[in-house]
Amino acid sequence: MISEPSRFSFDRLLDISAVLLQAVGCREKDARIVARHLVDANMVGHDSHGVGMLPAYLAHIKKGLVELDVELGWLKRMPALLQADARGGWGAPAAYTALDEAAAKANELGLSCCTLANAHHLGRIGAYAEHLSARGLASLHFVNVYDHTPLVAPFRGSDARFGTNPICIGFPETAKNPPFLLDMATSIIALGKVRVAANKGVTVPPGTLLNDQGMPTTDPSGMAGFEIKGALTPFARHKGYGLAYACEILAGVLSRSGTIQPEHERRGGIQNSMFSIILSPQAFADENWMDEEMAALGEYVTQSPPMDWDSPVLIPGAPERAWRGKREREGIPLDKKTVDQLNTLAEKLGVDGLT
Repeated sequence: MISEPSRFSFDRLLDISAVLLQAVGCREKDARIVARHLVDANMVGHDSHGVGMLPAYLAHIKKGLVELDVELGWLKRMPALLQADARGGWGAPAAYTALDEAAAKANELGLSCCTLANAHHLGRIGAYAEHLSARGLASLHFVNVYDHTPLVAPFRGSDARFGTNPICIGFPETAKNPPFLLDMATSIIALGKVRVAANKGVTVPPGTLLNDQGMPTTDPSGMAGFEIKGALTPFARHKGYGLAYACEILAGVLSRSGTIQPEHERRGGIQNSMFSIILSPQAFADENWMDEEMAALGEYVTQSPPMDWDSPVLIPGAPERAWRGKREREGIPLDKKTVDQLNTLAEKLGVDGLT
Protein backbone atom coordinates (compact mmCIF):
# COMPACT_ATOMS: atom_id res chain seq x y z
CA MET A 1 0.00 0.00 0.00
CA ILE A 2 1.35 3.41 -1.01
CA SER A 3 1.06 6.03 1.74
CA GLU A 4 -0.20 9.54 1.04
CA PRO A 5 2.62 12.09 0.61
CA SER A 6 3.24 14.87 3.09
CA ARG A 7 3.13 18.44 1.76
CA PHE A 8 5.47 21.30 2.51
CA SER A 9 5.81 24.91 1.45
CA PHE A 10 8.61 26.10 -0.82
CA ASP A 11 10.11 28.17 1.99
CA ARG A 12 10.08 25.26 4.48
CA LEU A 13 11.92 22.96 2.08
CA LEU A 14 14.30 25.75 1.10
CA ASP A 15 15.17 26.43 4.74
CA ILE A 16 15.79 22.83 5.77
CA SER A 17 17.78 22.11 2.60
CA ALA A 18 20.03 25.11 3.14
CA VAL A 19 20.47 24.28 6.85
CA LEU A 20 21.43 20.67 6.08
CA LEU A 21 23.99 21.80 3.52
CA GLN A 22 25.49 24.38 5.86
CA ALA A 23 25.60 21.85 8.68
CA VAL A 24 28.11 19.78 6.69
CA GLY A 25 30.32 22.73 5.75
CA CYS A 26 28.71 24.35 2.74
CA ARG A 27 29.11 28.12 2.54
CA GLU A 28 25.87 30.00 3.18
CA LYS A 29 25.79 31.68 -0.24
CA ASP A 30 26.25 28.34 -2.01
CA ALA A 31 23.83 26.51 0.28
CA ARG A 32 21.00 28.90 -0.55
CA ILE A 33 21.59 28.67 -4.31
CA VAL A 34 21.87 24.88 -4.30
CA ALA A 35 18.85 24.51 -2.02
CA ARG A 36 16.71 26.86 -4.13
CA HIS A 37 17.70 25.00 -7.29
CA LEU A 38 16.61 21.68 -5.74
CA VAL A 39 13.33 22.92 -4.29
CA ASP A 40 12.44 24.70 -7.51
CA ALA A 41 12.72 21.35 -9.30
CA ASN A 42 10.10 20.01 -6.90
CA MET A 43 7.95 23.08 -7.54
CA VAL A 44 7.72 22.35 -11.28
CA GLY A 45 7.02 18.65 -10.84
CA HIS A 46 10.53 17.27 -11.37
CA ASP A 47 10.84 15.52 -8.02
CA SER A 48 13.64 13.38 -9.45
CA HIS A 49 15.88 16.48 -9.27
CA GLY A 50 14.49 17.93 -6.06
CA VAL A 51 15.27 17.65 -2.37
CA GLY A 52 15.39 13.89 -2.63
CA MET A 53 18.92 14.43 -3.96
CA LEU A 54 20.11 15.78 -0.59
CA PRO A 55 21.13 12.40 0.87
CA ALA A 56 23.42 11.88 -2.14
CA TYR A 57 24.76 15.45 -1.92
CA LEU A 58 25.63 15.09 1.76
CA ALA A 59 27.22 11.71 1.10
CA HIS A 60 29.33 13.29 -1.64
CA ILE A 61 30.49 16.01 0.75
CA LYS A 62 31.45 13.41 3.36
CA LYS A 63 33.47 11.50 0.75
CA GLY A 64 35.25 14.64 -0.49
CA LEU A 65 33.51 14.56 -3.86
CA VAL A 66 32.45 18.23 -3.71
CA GLU A 67 34.92 21.08 -3.32
CA LEU A 68 33.32 23.45 -0.80
CA ASP A 69 35.75 26.38 -0.89
CA VAL A 70 36.42 27.03 -4.57
CA GLU A 71 35.38 29.85 -6.88
CA LEU A 72 34.55 29.61 -10.56
CA GLY A 73 37.64 29.75 -12.73
CA TRP A 74 37.94 30.99 -16.30
CA LEU A 75 39.90 29.07 -18.93
CA LYS A 76 39.06 31.41 -21.78
CA ARG A 77 37.25 34.72 -22.19
CA MET A 78 36.75 35.84 -25.78
CA PRO A 79 34.17 38.25 -27.21
CA ALA A 80 31.60 35.52 -27.93
CA LEU A 81 33.19 32.47 -26.29
CA LEU A 82 33.62 31.65 -22.61
CA GLN A 83 35.17 28.57 -21.03
CA ALA A 84 34.59 28.19 -17.28
CA ASP A 85 35.78 25.61 -14.77
CA ALA A 86 33.76 24.92 -11.62
CA ARG A 87 36.85 23.18 -10.14
CA GLY A 88 34.75 20.43 -8.60
CA GLY A 89 32.49 22.88 -6.76
CA TRP A 90 28.70 23.11 -6.70
CA GLY A 91 27.00 23.03 -10.09
CA ALA A 92 24.20 25.56 -9.66
CA PRO A 93 26.29 28.49 -8.33
CA ALA A 94 28.92 27.92 -11.03
CA ALA A 95 26.36 27.58 -13.83
CA TYR A 96 24.38 30.69 -12.94
CA THR A 97 27.59 32.75 -12.68
CA ALA A 98 28.95 31.52 -16.02
CA LEU A 99 25.64 31.89 -17.83
CA ASP A 100 25.09 35.41 -16.51
CA GLU A 101 28.36 36.48 -18.10
CA ALA A 102 27.46 34.67 -21.31
CA ALA A 103 24.08 36.42 -21.25
CA ALA A 104 25.74 39.82 -21.10
CA LYS A 105 27.78 38.92 -24.16
CA ALA A 106 24.70 37.64 -26.01
CA ASN A 107 22.91 40.92 -25.32
CA GLU A 108 25.88 42.80 -26.72
CA LEU A 109 26.72 40.59 -29.71
CA GLY A 110 23.47 38.76 -30.40
CA LEU A 111 25.04 35.37 -29.66
CA SER A 112 27.47 33.78 -27.25
CA CYS A 113 28.73 30.34 -26.36
CA CYS A 114 29.81 29.03 -22.95
CA THR A 115 31.27 25.78 -21.67
CA LEU A 116 31.34 24.78 -18.01
CA ALA A 117 33.63 22.00 -16.80
CA ASN A 118 33.94 19.98 -13.59
CA ALA A 119 30.71 20.99 -11.86
CA HIS A 120 29.08 18.91 -9.15
CA HIS A 121 25.58 17.94 -10.33
CA LEU A 122 23.97 20.74 -12.31
CA GLY A 123 20.50 19.44 -11.39
CA ARG A 124 17.48 20.40 -13.48
CA ILE A 125 18.87 21.99 -16.64
CA GLY A 126 15.55 23.63 -17.48
CA ALA A 127 16.10 26.06 -14.61
CA TYR A 128 19.04 27.60 -16.47
CA ALA A 129 16.99 28.06 -19.64
CA GLU A 130 14.24 29.66 -17.54
CA HIS A 131 16.83 31.93 -15.92
CA LEU A 132 17.93 33.13 -19.36
CA SER A 133 14.39 33.32 -20.74
CA ALA A 134 13.50 35.72 -17.94
CA ARG A 135 16.22 37.98 -19.36
CA GLY A 136 14.75 37.78 -22.87
CA LEU A 137 17.29 35.25 -24.16
CA ALA A 138 16.96 31.91 -25.92
CA SER A 139 19.38 29.12 -25.09
CA LEU A 140 20.48 25.58 -25.92
CA HIS A 141 22.25 23.34 -23.39
CA PHE A 142 23.98 19.98 -23.76
CA VAL A 143 25.24 18.15 -20.66
CA ASN A 144 27.34 15.07 -19.98
CA VAL A 145 27.88 13.14 -16.75
CA TYR A 146 31.08 11.55 -15.51
CA ASP A 147 32.79 10.55 -12.23
CA HIS A 148 29.77 8.29 -11.88
CA THR A 149 28.81 4.74 -12.73
CA PRO A 150 27.26 4.79 -16.24
CA LEU A 151 23.47 4.70 -16.26
CA VAL A 152 22.23 4.35 -19.84
CA ALA A 153 22.79 1.54 -22.32
CA PRO A 154 23.74 2.43 -25.90
CA PHE A 155 21.35 1.43 -28.65
CA ARG A 156 21.77 -2.33 -29.21
CA GLY A 157 23.78 -2.59 -25.97
CA SER A 158 22.82 -4.46 -22.79
CA ASP A 159 24.80 -2.59 -20.12
CA ALA A 160 25.25 1.06 -19.19
CA ARG A 161 27.83 3.24 -21.00
CA PHE A 162 26.43 6.81 -20.72
CA GLY A 163 24.94 9.18 -18.20
CA THR A 164 21.41 10.46 -18.78
CA ASN A 165 23.03 13.39 -20.65
CA PRO A 166 20.24 15.98 -20.74
CA ILE A 167 19.46 18.43 -23.54
CA CYS A 168 17.51 21.64 -22.99
CA ILE A 169 16.20 24.39 -25.30
CA GLY A 170 14.48 27.51 -24.04
CA PHE A 171 12.88 30.54 -25.72
CA PRO A 172 11.60 33.61 -23.86
CA GLU A 173 8.00 34.70 -23.68
CA THR A 174 6.70 37.30 -26.11
CA ALA A 175 3.67 39.56 -26.00
CA LYS A 176 1.40 36.71 -27.14
CA ASN A 177 3.36 33.60 -26.22
CA PRO A 178 4.48 31.96 -22.98
CA PRO A 179 8.08 30.78 -22.65
CA PHE A 180 9.03 27.65 -24.56
CA LEU A 181 10.96 25.02 -22.57
CA LEU A 182 12.16 21.64 -23.79
CA ASP A 183 14.11 19.87 -21.05
CA MET A 184 14.79 16.18 -21.45
CA ALA A 185 17.14 13.37 -20.63
CA THR A 186 18.43 11.30 -23.53
CA SER A 187 17.23 8.21 -21.67
CA ILE A 188 13.53 7.44 -21.72
CA ILE A 189 13.32 8.43 -18.06
CA ALA A 190 15.86 10.00 -15.72
CA LEU A 191 17.57 8.00 -12.98
CA GLY A 192 15.85 10.17 -10.37
CA LYS A 193 12.44 9.10 -11.65
CA VAL A 194 13.46 5.47 -11.20
CA ARG A 195 14.60 6.31 -7.65
CA VAL A 196 11.26 8.06 -6.95
CA ALA A 197 9.38 5.00 -8.29
CA ALA A 198 11.45 2.73 -6.03
CA ASN A 199 10.71 4.97 -3.03
CA LYS A 200 6.98 4.81 -3.79
CA GLY A 201 7.01 1.06 -4.42
CA VAL A 202 5.67 1.34 -7.98
CA THR A 203 6.94 -0.02 -11.29
CA VAL A 204 8.43 1.92 -14.20
CA PRO A 205 7.00 1.76 -17.75
CA PRO A 206 7.99 -1.22 -19.90
CA GLY A 207 10.99 -0.61 -22.13
CA THR A 208 12.66 1.95 -19.86
CA LEU A 209 14.94 -0.28 -17.80
CA LEU A 210 17.27 -3.27 -18.07
CA ASN A 211 18.23 -5.43 -15.09
CA ASP A 212 21.80 -6.38 -14.22
CA GLN A 213 21.52 -9.35 -16.61
CA GLY A 214 20.74 -7.03 -19.53
CA MET A 215 17.09 -8.09 -19.67
CA PRO A 216 14.06 -5.74 -19.78
CA THR A 217 12.39 -5.11 -16.41
CA THR A 218 9.82 -2.79 -14.85
CA ASP A 219 11.20 -3.26 -11.31
CA PRO A 220 13.08 -0.10 -10.19
CA SER A 221 14.48 -1.58 -6.97
CA GLY A 222 17.89 -2.24 -8.53
CA MET A 223 18.43 1.52 -8.71
CA ALA A 224 17.09 2.45 -5.28
CA GLY A 225 19.40 4.08 -2.77
CA PHE A 226 21.58 5.66 -5.49
CA GLU A 227 23.03 2.26 -6.42
CA ILE A 228 23.16 1.15 -10.04
CA LYS A 229 22.16 -2.41 -10.89
CA GLY A 230 21.13 -2.49 -14.52
CA ALA A 231 20.72 0.25 -17.09
CA LEU A 232 18.26 2.81 -18.37
CA THR A 233 17.46 2.75 -22.08
CA PRO A 234 17.87 5.63 -24.58
CA PHE A 235 14.71 7.28 -25.86
CA ALA A 236 13.73 6.62 -29.48
CA ARG A 237 16.35 3.89 -29.76
CA HIS A 238 19.20 5.09 -32.01
CA LYS A 239 18.06 8.73 -31.84
CA GLY A 240 18.41 9.14 -28.10
CA TYR A 241 21.66 7.19 -28.22
CA GLY A 242 23.04 9.52 -30.89
CA LEU A 243 22.10 12.60 -28.89
CA ALA A 244 23.67 11.16 -25.72
CA TYR A 245 26.87 10.61 -27.70
CA ALA A 246 26.67 14.19 -29.02
CA CYS A 247 26.43 15.49 -25.43
CA GLU A 248 29.68 13.70 -24.60
CA ILE A 249 31.39 15.48 -27.49
CA LEU A 250 29.87 18.95 -27.06
CA ALA A 251 29.95 19.08 -23.26
CA GLY A 252 32.77 16.72 -22.35
CA VAL A 253 35.25 17.40 -25.14
CA LEU A 254 34.68 21.12 -25.81
CA SER A 255 34.74 21.98 -22.09
CA ARG A 256 38.10 20.16 -21.75
CA SER A 257 36.83 18.12 -18.79
CA GLY A 258 36.54 14.80 -20.60
CA THR A 259 33.91 12.18 -21.29
CA ILE A 260 32.58 9.10 -19.52
CA GLN A 261 35.13 6.78 -21.13
CA PRO A 262 36.81 4.69 -18.40
CA GLU A 263 40.29 6.19 -18.49
CA HIS A 264 38.80 8.98 -16.37
CA GLU A 265 38.44 8.05 -12.70
CA ARG A 266 34.96 7.26 -11.43
CA ARG A 267 34.88 8.11 -7.74
CA GLY A 268 31.13 7.73 -7.29
CA GLY A 269 30.23 11.43 -7.44
CA ILE A 270 28.15 13.32 -10.00
CA GLN A 271 30.30 15.61 -12.13
CA ASN A 272 28.77 17.49 -15.06
CA SER A 273 30.03 19.55 -17.94
CA MET A 274 27.76 21.73 -20.05
CA PHE A 275 27.92 23.34 -23.48
CA SER A 276 25.54 26.29 -23.87
CA ILE A 277 24.59 28.61 -26.72
CA ILE A 278 22.82 31.81 -25.71
CA LEU A 279 21.19 34.12 -28.23
CA SER A 280 19.15 37.28 -28.38
CA PRO A 281 16.09 36.62 -30.58
CA GLN A 282 15.89 40.30 -31.56
CA ALA A 283 19.23 39.94 -33.34
CA PHE A 284 17.69 37.44 -35.75
CA ALA A 285 14.26 38.73 -36.78
CA ASP A 286 11.66 41.45 -36.25
CA GLU A 287 10.17 41.10 -32.79
CA ASN A 288 6.55 41.67 -33.83
CA TRP A 289 6.83 39.18 -36.70
CA MET A 290 8.30 36.54 -34.40
CA ASP A 291 5.50 37.09 -31.89
CA GLU A 292 2.79 36.66 -34.53
CA GLU A 293 4.48 33.66 -36.15
CA MET A 294 4.94 31.86 -32.84
CA ALA A 295 1.35 32.58 -31.81
CA ALA A 296 0.10 31.14 -35.10
CA LEU A 297 2.31 28.07 -34.70
CA GLY A 298 1.18 27.46 -31.13
CA GLU A 299 -2.49 27.79 -32.07
CA TYR A 300 -2.07 25.44 -35.03
CA VAL A 301 -0.29 22.75 -33.05
CA THR A 302 -2.48 22.81 -29.94
CA GLN A 303 -5.71 22.65 -31.96
CA SER A 304 -4.89 19.12 -33.01
CA PRO A 305 -7.79 16.97 -31.72
CA PRO A 306 -6.38 15.11 -28.71
CA MET A 307 -6.39 11.32 -28.58
CA ASP A 308 -7.60 11.69 -24.97
CA TRP A 309 -9.88 14.67 -24.38
CA ASP A 310 -8.64 14.89 -20.79
CA SER A 311 -5.08 15.36 -22.10
CA PRO A 312 -4.96 18.19 -24.67
CA VAL A 313 -1.89 19.05 -26.74
CA LEU A 314 0.42 21.40 -24.81
CA ILE A 315 3.29 23.69 -25.76
CA PRO A 316 6.57 22.53 -24.17
CA GLY A 317 6.96 24.35 -20.86
CA ALA A 318 3.24 24.32 -20.05
CA PRO A 319 3.44 21.29 -17.71
CA GLU A 320 6.09 22.98 -15.56
CA ARG A 321 3.97 26.13 -15.29
CA ALA A 322 0.93 24.05 -14.34
CA TRP A 323 2.85 22.14 -11.67
CA ARG A 324 4.24 25.39 -10.25
CA GLY A 325 0.76 26.85 -9.90
CA LYS A 326 -0.62 23.69 -8.31
CA ARG A 327 2.20 23.34 -5.81
CA GLU A 328 2.12 27.01 -4.90
CA ARG A 329 -1.51 26.43 -3.90
CA GLU A 330 -1.27 22.96 -2.36
CA GLY A 331 2.33 22.60 -1.24
CA ILE A 332 5.09 20.28 -2.45
CA PRO A 333 4.37 16.57 -1.87
CA LEU A 334 7.16 14.32 -0.58
CA ASP A 335 6.87 10.56 -0.25
CA LYS A 336 7.37 9.03 3.20
CA LYS A 337 10.79 7.57 2.40
CA THR A 338 12.16 10.94 1.29
CA VAL A 339 10.74 12.65 4.40
CA ASP A 340 12.26 9.95 6.61
CA GLN A 341 15.64 10.30 4.89
CA LEU A 342 15.67 14.08 5.41
CA ASN A 343 14.57 13.77 9.03
CA THR A 344 17.28 11.18 9.70
CA LEU A 345 19.90 13.50 8.25
CA ALA A 346 18.58 16.39 10.33
CA GLU A 347 18.67 14.32 13.52
CA LYS A 348 22.26 13.20 12.89
CA LEU A 349 23.35 16.79 12.24
CA GLY A 350 21.46 18.24 15.20
CA VAL A 351 19.14 20.51 13.22
CA ASP A 352 15.35 20.75 12.97
CA GLY A 353 13.75 18.25 10.59
CA LEU A 354 10.51 18.30 8.61
CA THR A 355 7.66 18.36 11.10
